[in-house]
Amino acid sequence: MNGLISKIQKYSTKDGPGLRSTVFAVGCPLRCGWCANPELMETKPKFFHYPERCVKCGACAACTDRDRRAAACFYDAYEPVGFTISAQEMAVKLLRDKAFYDQSGGGVTYSGGEAALQADFFLEATEILKADSIHVALDTSGHVPWETLGPLVRAVDLVLYDIKAMDSEIHKRHTGADNHLILENARHIADMGKEMIVRLILVPGINDDEREIQNRLDFAMSLGNVVKIEILKYHRLGAGKYRRLGLDEPMGDTPECSDAVAERFKQKAAGVMDIRNRGNGMYLAPEGRVRVW
Repeated sequence: MNGLISKIQKYSTKDGPGLRSTVFAVGCPLRCGWCANPELMETKPKFFHYPERCVKCGACAACTDRDRRAAACFYDAYEPVGFTISAQEMAVKLLRDKAFYDQSGGGVTYSGGEAALQADFFLEATEILKADSIHVALDTSGHVPWETLGPLVRAVDLVLYDIKAMDSEIHKRHTGADNHLILENARHIADMGKEMIVRLILVPGINDDEREIQNRLDFAMSLGNVVKIEILKYHRLGAGKYRRLGLDEPMGDTPECSDAVAERFKQKAAGVMDIRNRGNGMYLAPEGRVRVW
């Protein structure tokens, strides 16, 4: 089974517990305006363009599209995004860092894009990794039919789940789809008893008001399988990627989320988790198993 990925990022510390290797899959069913990885949206060959590398040699002058210009360039002004790899080959690459996973309590995380769009490929890789006792996590938007998503969720150890907005109209306006399937799949994962980290991104003027955040927190806590809540700040680090792809940046001049706003909602999330844990008679200290980042 072959898959299309953009890279394997080693020594990641933000995609689950311990040191991890994060695999970025190409292809995503959503079109989030704040996406920092626009090169992973479409499942087709793409190129980053670096005009600063161009020496005006004229080799690409007669080319009518970016693919031909990229092939003609002698100075790497066009960098391909994505490559095909077999599940076996990818698993072998990932297993080279088993010592780091074992020592740090880490493992492998599938991210993207949306890894579940290539569920069969990642299922095959997971079987190989699990045979060597590697901890595997899936970072997903949840906007994939359960018939496709479910088997992959069952195979992994942990799910990192993005809940971008509870208001369906806000969700549709800024991601291209409503959130019905996403919320439904979150409940399926909870019914399965699979541990879940919920990620809440804060985008100024879109989903960062008190009511929207509280609704997302309430939903997360209603699931019963959430072991951590992560508050993510919208940032503009992906702006350069849009330019290199020849795309307009959807968010325009939207400011980044401030540290103060993020900290306020981190405290709110911590309070919700604390109340939940005390109610269950299982209060855990800040360094315990249930934490908020």
